[in-house]
Amino acid sequence: MYARYESARTRPNTGGYRVLVLAAAVVVTASATTSCTNLAATTTAPLPSTTTAAPPMTLTAVVGPSSTGAPQSGGAFPMPPSGACHLGSVAGQPMPDEHCSPGSTNPAVTQDTMDETICKAGWTATVRPPVAFTDAIKAQSARAYSISAGTVGELDHKIALELGGDPGKAGDVVNLWFEPGPIPNPKDTVERILNHATCGGLISLVTAQIAIAHRWPTAIEDAGLTQVGHRVCLQAAPTRCVQR
Repeated sequence: MYARYESARTRPNTGGYRVLVLAAAVVVTASATTSCTNLAATTTAPLPSTTTAAPPMTLTAVVGPSSTGAPQSGGAFPMPPSGACHLGSVAGQPMPDEHCSPGSTNPAVTQDTMDETICKAGWTATVRPPVAFTDAIKAQSARAYSISAGTVGELDHKIALELGGDPGKAGDVVNLWFEPGPIPNPKDTVERILNHATCGGLISLVTAQIAIAHRWPTAIEDAGLTQVGHRVCLQAAPTRCVQR
């Protein structure tokens, strides 16, 4: 059963969502011009080795929108079976299993469409899955990760909606996992800071997506950013900042 799941994971997602494919290295740049369509050509470089959850990653394949331009999941990535997934940890924070929750992005969100999508107030509410769906998937994901019933946590989008993550649909949970811990949690703050840095032109959308998917506890630093009071700035250009 798990072998069949693995096979489904590695097949191209022809339904329209861009699926993150894991590799052995990642580049995180401070460029504000890199787009999803040219990510496969990005030069790679190692990140600091602080993770115990998985090796560094990069996007090595991108599957574009469907022929109609509409983002469609196609039901290509079902929830793994009970006990198949294992939580990792980085800096004392939970990390999803890369094999069970590799993450994927929404093709409707690109560098060129950010102003009308993730940088527009209230936009994420228009793509967020309904509670009836998320509650069921949350319970399934908890079983897949062997998390006890009643554990406090939330169904998390590995790549946040505000960073162009795949919202998820029935039968397609590639970007969803049960994140144990308090609600709201520290990952929410990291996602918000990366959104402000992306919408403020400090980093590219792809840089933010790779950083949050790779290891969210260090994503701000991995994206080439630093926090200065209530601002977030480029490490390489400390005077270039936006409000966090």
